[in-house]
Amino acid sequence: MSKNIFEKINEIAKELKPGVVEFTQKLIQTPSISGEEGPLTELLIIEMEKLGYDETYRDDQGNIFGIVNGTEDGPTIMYNSHMDHVSPGDPANWEGYDPYGGEIDVCEIDNQEKTAKEMVECIHGRAASDVKAGEAAQVYAGAVLLKLREMGYGFKGRFMFQGCVQEEPAEMVGMKHLIDKTLPAKGWTYDAMVSSEATSLKLYLGHRGRVEMLATVYGRTSHGSAPWLGINSIYKAMPLIAKIKDELYPSLPADPDVGQASISLNIIECSPGALSIVPDKCMLSLDRRLIPGETVESAVKQIQDIIDEISAQDPEFNADVKVKSALETSYTGVQYDAEKIMPSWKTPKDHAFTLAAAEALKEIGQEVKYGYWDFGTDGSKTAGIDRKPTIGYSPMQEQYAHTPYDKVRTDYIEKAVAGNAAIFLKVTEAGPEAFEKLVW
Repeated sequence: MSKNIFEKINEIAKELKPGVVEFTQKLIQTPSISGEEGPLTELLIIEMEKLGYDETYRDDQGNIFGIVNGTEDGPTIMYNSHMDHVSPGDPANWEGYDPYGGEIDVCEIDNQEKTAKEMVECIHGRAASDVKAGEAAQVYAGAVLLKLREMGYGFKGRFMFQGCVQEEPAEMVGMKHLIDKTLPAKGWTYDAMVSSEATSLKLYLGHRGRVEMLATVYGRTSHGSAPWLGINSIYKAMPLIAKIKDELYPSLPADPDVGQASISLNIIECSPGALSIVPDKCMLSLDRRLIPGETVESAVKQIQDIIDEISAQDPEFNADVKVKSALETSYTGVQYDAEKIMPSWKTPKDHAFTLAAAEALKEIGQEVKYGYWDFGTDGSKTAGIDRKPTIGYSPMQEQYAHTPYDKVRTDYIEKAVAGNAAIFLKVTEAGPEAFEKLVW
């Protein structure tokens, strides 16, 4: 591959900056809360068709695809962005910005390392940093490849932009459907994935997994005026809560890359839930973060072991634990009863895919830095389950996601357009070792 092709990438990204900035604004101005992504899909498909994508497609769940074919056969790199976002919350918290305004101004924003503030041009609004700016940058990276192809540059493989529904509920229903059902039905496959989740132009290489568990402690109702006639499930839950907090949590392992495993009791409910009735059920919703090497089964067993220990000491103690699930319905009506599980994962820094991506950024003059997400992504499917090489790279900054200060730097958007295109060109040339399955 001609070295000159990488010199052209930055030039083309600069030319495309006004278009990608305007497109980011349009995406922010189009609300797409989970289960309501329909209008956003129309906007994305129209833009890809305008840019000249070789093919666009929408599946039955509402996920969308945009294809740019190389001039030679080669691997397929999936560029993944979720299309949904969380609620903007109270507009009064947005410091005068309209959550769906997509307003541009020069504002104070963190530098890449969060060590200082800088005054640069920003776009404001819900999902600016999760993930509409990253989404726009990926779509326009495909446009860079199209322009290179028009100019006579050859390259291998297939660029597959993929807009996914329902990422925010965190059950991977969109990614599982499109990978396990849509791709086989279309005769497509993928070899690796680049996520647009927030990375501040760094290469992100993984995150902890997550499982939501429900521990239910049982008692017996009685009138609130005679509590001695019942068994108060809340009181019976107290030893379980104490052991989770004081014994289990401090004993959890850590990973040198993705960080500390954790457990958090986030919701307590009781039933029947009336003032004059001693409750016969106390439900504890537990958020368990997993590191590579831990499994859902082992996490559930840790809670069950505590239940068994308390039961052996207290004949009146009765409890169980299970993985929570939720019924998720897409905007097209496709439903899944999905377990609340997201596996942990990480792609090694010395994996050939990572090395090729790093070399790509160097080729276009970007400093290579690495990181890991605090939150979860759909990489839990591509890397955590499918074990395909997966990285994150985007212009957005993680600390602004889900906040009323949601914003993105336009200078980073331009760089991300170039970076995504360069990564595609390098990894598709890297050889079969770049697509070896992940192991940890």
